[in-house]
Amino acid sequence: MQRGDDMGDKTNDRRSVIMIVASMLIFGTIGLFRRYIPCSSAFLAFVRGILGGLLLLAFTRINKMSTGEKLPRQTVTWLAVSGAVIGINWMLLFEAYNHTTVAVATLCYYMQPTIVMLVSPLLFREKLTKRKAICAVIAVIGMVLVSGVTEGGGNGAGNLKGVLLGLGAAVCYASVIIMNKKITGVDAYRKTTIQLLCAGLVMVPYMLLTGGIDGAGFNTTAVILLLVVGVIHTGFAYVLYFGSMDGLKAQSIAMLSYIDPVTALLLSALVLREPLSAAGVVGAIMILFSAILAEKRINE
Repeated sequence: MQRGDDMGDKTNDRRSVIMIVASMLIFGTIGLFRRYIPCSSAFLAFVRGILGGLLLLAFTRINKMSTGEKLPRQTVTWLAVSGAVIGINWMLLFEAYNHTTVAVATLCYYMQPTIVMLVSPLLFREKLTKRKAICAVIAVIGMVLVSGVTEGGGNGAGNLKGVLLGLGAAVCYASVIIMNKKITGVDAYRKTTIQLLCAGLVMVPYMLLTGGIDGAGFNTTAVILLLVVGVIHTGFAYVLYFGSMDGLKAQSIAMLSYIDPVTALLLSALVLREPLSAAGVVGAIMILFSAILAEKRINE
C-alpha cells in the first residue's frame, strides 16, 4: 500500500482530481464507521485487508492489469513484511479510535511524515534541510498540544493511551513508506493487493492467540458497516486513488491527500460531537501545516 509516490510533473486532469478527492473523503470517514462497529480492532483489520485485497485482485484481473510475472523472492518478502506492518498499523489506529477522539487519533497518525523526515537522513543519507527541521519542530509542538498534556492531564489516562496508540500507528505507517522504497519493479495495484492480503492474514494468528474474534453485539447494521469498511474504504477507495495517479501532478497528490485528515476532524466535531480544546485546534493546524510545508517543492 503506497499513497504518495513521486509521479513527476504533469497536467492535472479533472477526472483524476475528482477520483482522488473522492478517495480521500472515503478514507477520512473510516474513524466515524469504526465508532459503530462492535468488534475487536484486529478483526476489523482482518476484514479490511482480506476484502480490500480481494476486490483489488478482481479489479486487476477483470481489467487485465496484472502481468502475472513471478516476483523475485526478496520482493515477495518485502511485500509480505510491509503488508504485515500495515495490518498492525490498522489495528493500532482502530484501537486508538476506541480510547480517544477521532480527531486526536487522526492527528497522531498524521505525524508519520515527520517520522519519515527525521529517520531518512539516518537510513537513506538524505539531507535534513533547515525547512524540514523547522517543520519537524512545529509538528512535535503541535502533537504536544493535541495530546492534552499541556492542560494538566485533564483528558485522562484513556486519552493518553489513544494518543500513544495513534503514534504507534504512525510509526508503523512510516515504516511501510520506508520499506516501499526497497520494493521496485512492481506496479502499484499488484503491490497493494499483496500488501492488503498480508495485512489481513497477519491478524489471524493474533486473533487466535488473543480471542479477538468476538461476534458479541453484532447485528445486521454492524455487518453492513463492516463490509463497507472492507469494500468501500479499502478496495474501492484504492481503485479510485491509484486510478487518479496518471492524471495528477506529484505535488497535487500530496496536497489533496490532506483532505483525509481534514474530513476526519470535521466529522469528529460535527457528527460525533467530540471536543477538541483550543490548544488542540492550534496543535491540529500546526501538524497539518508542517506536513504540507515539508512536502512543498522548494529549491534549496
